[in-house]
Amino acid sequence: MFSRRPTTVLMGRGEECLALDGWLGAVEAGRGGGLVLCGEPGIGKSVLLDYVAASAIRCDVTRVAGIESEMELPYAALHQVCAPTLARLDRLPIPQRAALGVAFGLQAGAAPDRLLVGLAVLSLLGELARERAALIVIDDAQWLDTASAQALAFVAHRVVAEPLGLVFATRTVSAELRGLPTTTVSGLRPENARLLLDSALHTPLDEHVRDRIVAEADGNPLALLELPRTLTPAQLAGGFGLPESTALSGHLEKSFARRAAALPPATRRLLLLAAAEPLGDPVVTWRAAEQLGIDVSAIAETDGLLAIDTRVAFRHPLVRSAVYRSASAAQRREAHRALAAVTDPETDPDRRVWHRAHAAVGPNEEIAQELESSADRARARGGVAAAAAFLERAVALTALPSRRTELALAAATAKHQSGDYDRALELLAVAEAAVPDKLQLAEIDLLRGRTMFSLNRGGEAAALLLSAARQFESLDNGRSQETYLQALASTLLVGRLNTDVGVVEVARAARGVTVDSGRATDLLLDGLALLAERGYPAGVRQLERALAAFQHEDLPSHEGLHWLWLVSHTAGLLWDDACWDVLSRRLLESATDTGVLSALHGALNTRAGSHAFAGDFALSESLAQQAREIAAITGSRVAPYAEVVLAGLRGEEVEALELMDAASRAARRQRVGMGLTAVQWMSAVLYNGLGRYEEAFAAAREAGADHHTQRFRNWALAELVEAATRTGRSRPARTALGELVATTDVCGTAWAAGIAARTRALLAAGAEAERLYCAAITHLEHTRMRTDLARAHLLYGEWLRRARRRLDAREQLRRAHRMFAEFGMVAFAERARIELEATGERARGRAADARIELTAQETQVARLAAEGATNADIAARLFISTSTVDYHLRKVFRKLTVQSRTQLAHHVHQFGLPTASG
Repeated sequence: MFSRRPTTVLMGRGEECLALDGWLGAVEAGRGGGLVLCGEPGIGKSVLLDYVAASAIRCDVTRVAGIESEMELPYAALHQVCAPTLARLDRLPIPQRAALGVAFGLQAGAAPDRLLVGLAVLSLLGELARERAALIVIDDAQWLDTASAQALAFVAHRVVAEPLGLVFATRTVSAELRGLPTTTVSGLRPENARLLLDSALHTPLDEHVRDRIVAEADGNPLALLELPRTLTPAQLAGGFGLPESTALSGHLEKSFARRAAALPPATRRLLLLAAAEPLGDPVVTWRAAEQLGIDVSAIAETDGLLAIDTRVAFRHPLVRSAVYRSASAAQRREAHRALAAVTDPETDPDRRVWHRAHAAVGPNEEIAQELESSADRARARGGVAAAAAFLERAVALTALPSRRTELALAAATAKHQSGDYDRALELLAVAEAAVPDKLQLAEIDLLRGRTMFSLNRGGEAAALLLSAARQFESLDNGRSQETYLQALASTLLVGRLNTDVGVVEVARAARGVTVDSGRATDLLLDGLALLAERGYPAGVRQLERALAAFQHEDLPSHEGLHWLWLVSHTAGLLWDDACWDVLSRRLLESATDTGVLSALHGALNTRAGSHAFAGDFALSESLAQQAREIAAITGSRVAPYAEVVLAGLRGEEVEALELMDAASRAARRQRVGMGLTAVQWMSAVLYNGLGRYEEAFAAAREAGADHHTQRFRNWALAELVEAATRTGRSRPARTALGELVATTDVCGTAWAAGIAARTRALLAAGAEAERLYCAAITHLEHTRMRTDLARAHLLYGEWLRRARRRLDAREQLRRAHRMFAEFGMVAFAERARIELEATGERARGRAADARIELTAQETQVARLAAEGATNADIAARLFISTSTVDYHLRKVFRKLTVQSRTQLAHHVHQFGLPTASG
C-alpha cells in the first residue's frame, strides 16, 4: 500500500503528521483550503512544513517565507508565490490581469484594487490547480508584507472546490488568518524531549543537568538542540554555572549570536551581509561580499548557521535576527552600503535607496528625495505601508524644518492609511514640532482627528475635526466644509456616548460657513446641520436636494467611500427606502472598486440591512456572510449589525439575544452610540414579534431617548407606540407618536406615510382606525419595505379580530402569515398563526418546509446564474473562483432538480429560492 509519509520520522509529532496527512489528502481530492500552524519560535513549525511539502508528491509545491526586513515592501512575498505562474497571466480577465500587472510592476497604472489583486491570485492559482494539485507553503507568515498577507489570506478563505492548499506557519495568528483552521504546535512531551536532547549530545550529561535543560526548553525542539551548545563540558557534567532561564526566543537568539561571534571576522561579515539582504539572492550577496573584500572561502566556516547555494538560507530565522541585531551600527551601515552598491538602480531603485538610507550616517537630502520617489512608486502599486516606511526614513534624513514637517505629515498620512495609528500620532507630533504653517497645522488636527476616530476615540475625534474645520475657514472654504461634514459624521456615530462635542454644537459651527454651492456634499452638510439644530421642518428640503444630487452626481469611488454611508443614513432619516436602496448599492460598488476592506465590511452590512427590510433574507444573509469573512481577514471588531437585524427580524430569540448582547458590548466599548441605539431598536422589534411587550417597551424607550438625527431612534418610536398600546400605556404611546410623526409628516415618501398611518391606527378607534390601517397598507405596497407591509396586515388583522369581524380578519392574517413565513420571520409568523387560529382557521405550514433548502452562497450564485451572469462574472461579483461557482451550481442543479440555466431561471421566476436562512 502506498504511504505518503516521508522517510524522516518526526519525533513526537505523530498526531500533527496525521492531521497534516488528512488535510493534504483533502486538498489533493479537490477540497482545498487554508491551514495555519501556530507556535513559538523553534517549536517545530518549519519542520512540519518540510514534512507536508515532502508528503505532497502529487502536488506542485511553492515555498515562500516572510522576511522581517521586507515587511514594508508591497507584494514582495506574493510575487515569489505567483512568479512560477505568471505565464498564465493572459488567461485572467483583463481587470484582474491589470491589477496583478501593476502590483508586480509589470505595467503602469493606478494603485490596484486590493480585492481585485486577491481575486486575481485566486484565479491564477486556480488555473495552476486545474492542471495539477498545488500546495503553497508559507513560513514565518508573521513577517509577510501586509499586501501579500491580505492577498494570500483572501485566497485561503475563498478556496472551496479546487485542489489548492495554503499552509501558513506563524508565531501568532494575524487578523488576516483568523477564521482559518488552526493547529497550535506545542512542545514535545518530556520523554520525547529527552530522546531529542540525547541525539544532539556527544558527551556524557549529568542527569540533573539533563532534567534542567529539558525543563528550561519546555519541549521546544530548537532549544533542546541549541541550549547544550552554550554549555561547557564541565557545565554539562555537573551543571556548575548553568545560566538562569530567560525568554525562550531571546535565549535562542543570544545562543545564535554567541555562535556567530565565535566565527572568523570575514565569515561574520558575510553572515551580516546575508542578514541585511532580504531576497536571499546569492548573486547579490556574493557581489556585495566582493565589494568588502570577503573571500568565497568564508562560507566554509559558518558552523552550520548559513548555507549559500541556489538560495541564501539561514539555519533558522532567529539566526538572521541575531546576526543583524548583534552587529554594531557601523557594521550594519557597511553591509547596507555594499548592498546598495551592487543593487541595480534601474531594475530595483527602491531596494537600492532602502539600503542607501540604512547606510547613511546623518541627514542626506538626496537620499530623502529618492525615498520620497520610492514612496510615490509604492503608493502607485497599492503599497501604502511601504510608502509609509520610505517616508518615515526620509523624515530621519532631512535636516530642513519645512521639509521635515512636510515629510512627517505625509508619512503620518500613509501610516494612518496602513492602519498603524500609534505611529501616525507620533509622526504628527514630529510634524507639529518642526515649523508647520497654518495650513499644515489644520491638516495635522484633521489627520489626528481621523486617527482618533479610527482608534474608537470618537469624542476626541469630533473635537479635533471641529478644530481643524475652524482653522480651514480662513484658508480653504471647501476643505472647511468637508471637514465640518466629517466632524458631523463623527458625532453622529458616537451619538449618545459622546462626552466631548455634541452634534448640535458641530451643527451650529458648520451653519456659520455653509454655502449652497449646489455640490452634493455641501447640500448634505447644510441639511444635516439644519436638521440637527432646528429640527425636521428646517432640514428636510435641503436633505432631499442632497439625496437627489448624490443619486445623480458621478462620485469617484474614493469619495463614495467617504460619504455614501452618511448619505445612506440620511435616506433612513427621511424614510426614503428607494434612495436607501440606490445609495447602499453604490456604497457597496465603491467599496468593491477601491478594495478598502474595512469600508467593504461596513458597506456589506448596510446593503444587507436594505435587503432584510425588503424581505430578501437569503440575499441579506449572503452579504452578512461576506461581511463576516471580510472581518476575519481584516481583524475588524465592528459589531455584526446586519446579523443583529436578521436575527431580530427572524425572531429566533436565543441567537438574536446572543448577537445583541455582543453588539451592545462592542458599541459601548468602541463608543459607537449609533450602534447601541440600533441594537435597542432591533431588540424592540424582536420582543414585539414575540409578543413580549413589556420588554419591547423597555428596549424601545431606551432607543427613543436618542437624538432625532439617529434614524434607528426614529424607527424605534414606531416600536414604542406598538408596545405601549399593548401594555396600556396611552400617555407614552401618544408622546412617542408625536415624536414619530414629527419625522414622517414632513417627508413625502410612501414609507413615511405608511409607517405614520400604521402607528396612528394603533391609537385610533372605529372607522378612523380602519381608514388608517387601509392607508398604511396602500402606502407600504408602493415601497420595498415588505416586512413593514406584512406587519401592517398583521396589525389590521388583529384589530379586525378584536372587532369580531372574523372573515375580514382572516384575509389580513392569512396575508401576514404567508409573508412572514416566506421571509422567515418566525416570531411574527407565530403571532399571526395564533391570531388566525383564534378566528377559527388553522394556519397552513410553509410551502418551503417540504423542499430542500439552499445555503446563502448557493442562493446568491443561483440568482446571478438565473439572471444570465457567466461563471466568470459570478466569480468576480462574489470574490470566489470559477471552480467554486461551478461547484455551487452543480449542487443547486441537483437540489432543485434542474438541468440547465434556462430551467433554473424559470424555477427562480416561478418559485423563488428556498434557503436555509429563511
